[in-house]
Amino acid sequence: MADRTPPLAVEELRMLVDRGEIDTVVLAFTDMQGRLQGKRFAARYFLDQVLEHGTEGCNYLLAVDVDLNTVAGYTMSSWERGYGDFAMHADSATLRLAPWNPGTALVTADLAWHDGSPVLASPRQILRGQLDRLAERGWTAYAGTELEFIVFKDTYEEAWGRGYRGMTPANQYNADYSVLGTGRVEPLLRRIRNEMGAAGMTVESAKGECNLGQHEIVFVYDDALTTCDQHSVYKTGAKEIAAQEGMALTFMAKYDEREGNSCHIHLSLRDETGAPVLADDDGPYGMSKTMRHFLAGQLAALRDFTLLYAPNINSYKRFRPGSFAPTAVAWGPDNRTCALRVVGHGPSHRFENRLPGGDVNPYLAVAGMVAAGLYGVENELELPEACTGNAYTGDAAHVPTTLREAAELWGNSPIARAAFGDEVVEHYLHMARVEQEAYDAAVTDWERFRSFERM
Repeated sequence: MADRTPPLAVEELRMLVDRGEIDTVVLAFTDMQGRLQGKRFAARYFLDQVLEHGTEGCNYLLAVDVDLNTVAGYTMSSWERGYGDFAMHADSATLRLAPWNPGTALVTADLAWHDGSPVLASPRQILRGQLDRLAERGWTAYAGTELEFIVFKDTYEEAWGRGYRGMTPANQYNADYSVLGTGRVEPLLRRIRNEMGAAGMTVESAKGECNLGQHEIVFVYDDALTTCDQHSVYKTGAKEIAAQEGMALTFMAKYDEREGNSCHIHLSLRDETGAPVLADDDGPYGMSKTMRHFLAGQLAALRDFTLLYAPNINSYKRFRPGSFAPTAVAWGPDNRTCALRVVGHGPSHRFENRLPGGDVNPYLAVAGMVAAGLYGVENELELPEACTGNAYTGDAAHVPTTLREAAELWGNSPIARAAFGDEVVEHYLHMARVEQEAYDAAVTDWERFRSFERM
């Protein structure tokens, strides 16, 4: 993997603590649902004890539903196993300031069992495993995530109290690329941009999107692990900043019947000299032979791996024709109707996976993209013809339309089991089943409105 320069060196943290400028350090990992979970430490105690020795957390944190309810069926954590601890070890390369919380620094944790072995079902560990496979070939993955969100003028508490109905979006019209529209919420967007920059991320731009109150802030790409670490920090930090401003924002894949929140993921590879692996100016559409195999692997595994790109019931509401969310297992050069879009030139040549929504766990999605690409390279898969027209009306295979379908494909996938191992496949298959069963048991507003009087 690429060498990583920490946004904040340990020595700098010590000086800030000595000067009284930092008094709190958050140690957190990203859970199955893509959320930061962890502890807040007194900064001096963190430096004296936790930085070297780590801390503990209940292992149920990788075996619960979105409401943190304990659920039966997980092998690694259960009532029968006593719900013990796993170890949380700070990755000092991720140490950074968290400027939206005064006097606070933040560091990402890796999870291990008490014998020192890694927790295989941890999303960060899953990605590390796939990046190690790339490293065996001398390759490093670089990624960028484009995360959209919808901003509301209501607080999170007000939204909860109203059942997330009747909320006021920050824009009342389509503000896609609108400078006037983004100006309406620039105080919030500016805080997010500047404070993420102060946390060690390189902000590229902010722009309006199509849904009411929908916006996007993009960061410069980095090595895949760094990008995913930053993605998780940004997602939590943006919500915290919005709350401080008396507003709320959501990354859910499909808030309403209008455009959903996407999280397009761009991926490229470099070799040990820093040269691009996927580019060849003389190849078709500027693609090297390796890229053609790598992209063919994406297509071959896309349906099997959709659970990694669309992990929730709500995720599948995005996949509608003409919505800029894909429905076809197809690729095309600069074609936004396809699931996979080839873009860039020369060293920037890359592909974009357009399946993920704003609810995606970035570690799992990028791990899936790497594993799919390696499957294509190892088997020298041939890339089918590009789609240069409207993929929504073509005859390509359809992406899964429900979590139930995606879970079945994932659980029965020999590609997934070969790449990730049975333990990981079964763990995330069970996560999907838990969500599906909860949804199947729920009675929705849609049902009440259609049935209460008229049925």
